[in-house]
Amino acid sequence: MTTWNSLRISLVQQASGLEPDANRKLLAELTPSDSDLVVFPEVFARDFGKPGSDLSPYAERPDGPFGTELSRVAGERGATVVAGMLETSGDPGGRPFNTLLVRGGAEAAYRKIHLYDSFGYKESDALVAGAIEPVVVDIDGVPTGLMTCYDLRFPELARGLVDAGAELIVLPAAWVAGPRKVDHWRTLVRARAIENTVFIAAAAQSAPRYCGHSMIVDPLGDVLVEAGDGDEIVSATIDRAVLEDARRTNPSLVNRRM
Repeated sequence: MTTWNSLRISLVQQASGLEPDANRKLLAELTPSDSDLVVFPEVFARDFGKPGSDLSPYAERPDGPFGTELSRVAGERGATVVAGMLETSGDPGGRPFNTLLVRGGAEAAYRKIHLYDSFGYKESDALVAGAIEPVVVDIDGVPTGLMTCYDLRFPELARGLVDAGAELIVLPAAWVAGPRKVDHWRTLVRARAIENTVFIAAAAQSAPRYCGHSMIVDPLGDVLVEAGDGDEIVSATIDRAVLEDARRTNPSLVNRRM
């Protein structure tokens, strides 16, 4: 990977709907033209719907309509764009993967490892988990790790991404609203950044079903930009000099003994 100096990131905080065609059209409408990296939320291609819904009819291949449009928009904007979709998995029961697609200046896919069987939900009834393997992709020279939503609650995945070289972690989410949930989100995003001395760009779906509060956090835990709970696009530029300074100031990755 080439050495990088800075990267302009935009987070698109938007609630996806139940009509894939409408969500797909929003890619072009909402992708800014002044960013190197644009991050949409989890399952932006089609929302989960009611808990327990059968999601198999909405699964696509990465080169299907959603992936094709994502590639087109990324090329048109001259950016790398990340967005979540439901991907055909080959599961005997028809359950899809919950997948992040990376298109444009880089191409990759990450299938969500930790399914949301928590807080009264059972995501594994409708989706199948991806392989337990950290995914790191080069985005304009920035080694970038991929995580999705509930993965945030498992610090070992973030550490695995950093051990694989990540200096930025991209985290699309549909963080379900509820008591303490915004506090958990903000605390955990900052904790993952601080303990790993890494940038985190976390793009969430908006209220009322989800929490919003998309945010970009630097390796010392400073919040560079944060959305409210409604539809919004927020942007910030990350600098490698900040990461280098953080890792000199807080050399926890070097000092760890386990």
